[in-house]
Amino acid sequence: MKTPFIGRKNELKALKRIWKKNTSSLIVIKGRRRIGKSRLVEEFASSVTYYVFSGIPPHSGTTAQSQRDEFSSQLRQQMGYPKLQSDDWNALFWMVNEKISSSKKTVILFDEISWIGSKDPDFLGKLKNAWDIYFKKHPRLILILCGSASTWIEKNVLSSTGFLGRISYTLTLEELPLNECIQFWHSKSNHIAAYEKFKMISVTGGVPRYLEELKPDLSAEANIKDLCFLSGGLFVDEFERIFSDLFSKRSLLYKKIVRFIAEGPSDIKTICQQLKISQTGMIGEYLEDLKISGFISRDFTWNIKSGMESKLSKYRLSDNYLRFYLKYIEKRLRQIQQNQLLNITISNLPGWHSMMGMQFE
Repeated sequence: MKTPFIGRKNELKALKRIWKKNTSSLIVIKGRRRIGKSRLVEEFASSVTYYVFSGIPPHSGTTAQSQRDEFSSQLRQQMGYPKLQSDDWNALFWMVNEKISSSKKTVILFDEISWIGSKDPDFLGKLKNAWDIYFKKHPRLILILCGSASTWIEKNVLSSTGFLGRISYTLTLEELPLNECIQFWHSKSNHIAAYEKFKMISVTGGVPRYLEELKPDLSAEANIKDLCFLSGGLFVDEFERIFSDLFSKRSLLYKKIVRFIAEGPSDIKTICQQLKISQTGMIGEYLEDLKISGFISRDFTWNIKSGMESKLSKYRLSDNYLRFYLKYIEKRLRQIQQNQLLNITISNLPGWHSMMGMQFE
């Protein structure tokens, strides 16, 4: 059974207003992994013609042609083409265009756009040309570029001269607010104590994919054990999956930065000193990548005399799951993998109550 769609009313309203235009629209949606980007688009497109093309996660054997082959396979399955293969994005985009009706509302989603185009330097240029030559001529078409690699999207799409003036709307999905998080308890919500809900959300944050794993009939304690302390639980390996998918070969340094910031807010100088890395423009770029990806935040101090924001700032971990993982899961991975912590009491974990307070700052 399909999971009920929860929240995002304002985002859906904003997307639906785009239909009031008499021209096609190119939209960008970005945000943290698991935040519900493709699920939002699916809900938005539920009453219109909808096609989705998704890239395959990059690994050592991924090539530009393997991404084109995957796109071709999805093209054949959704649009009724016979078995096909192409080494040219221009040909594939033209085949998509041939199946678009100019009289019917149509949504096309390119999901994980950075994966689709990561191995081909010409991908975005050809997509831009396809938009100009084919896609934008369909007045009832909304083409959505979506991805978790928000930094890649910022650099290669939003800040690209190729897409300048072409994007109608950019949406950054944030975590769900508390009043929407509690809806994941469904009909049980009114019978669950507030503390139980806070306990669960202190681990999941407002991330829809994580909240979907919630079993309303179980206590927060039991849910957290299943997710975090049971071998094979979603949250046991999620940290490695996130950083591998988003940052690939550079994931090691990103993880080092996050682990250090998890100990407490730090300025860039302290981060560099402790990690023994030079304070160059690259560390600033890495921190910005983590901030854009939704894992850390940058807090500026205030100058008391001027009453203005100063240039001094500190970075802090802002993701509930990452904080919980680094504090309670990572150091116990071997025990978890051997199912030795199934009888653990969550509230007795060291620093649990103070950490729970930090999660709702």
